[in-house]
Amino acid sequence: MSKHQSYWSANLRLVALCLCIWFVVSFLFGIVLVEPLNRIQIGGYRLGFWFAQQGSIYVFVALIFFYANRMSKLDRKHGVHEDDE
Repeated sequence: MSKHQSYWSANLRLVALCLCIWFVVSFLFGIVLVEPLNRIQIGGYRLGFWFAQQGSIYVFVALIFFYANRMSKLDRKHGVHEDDE
């Protein structure tokens, strides 16, 4: 496998992982599993409601930072990082 193919493969795996996590949190926890999760209360709020209203947004923001960090490491590993000036 060439250097570019391995870089692209690793990039696609990372994107797929982030999209899967985002799908689970926003769609499954916020819509499909909302009723079972609503039986659990944390801080007076139903967990299903929290995921639907705020949790998926927090996870999305965390995924942005996670993706940026991992891509930076991946870029350095494959020698395609931007030089810091």
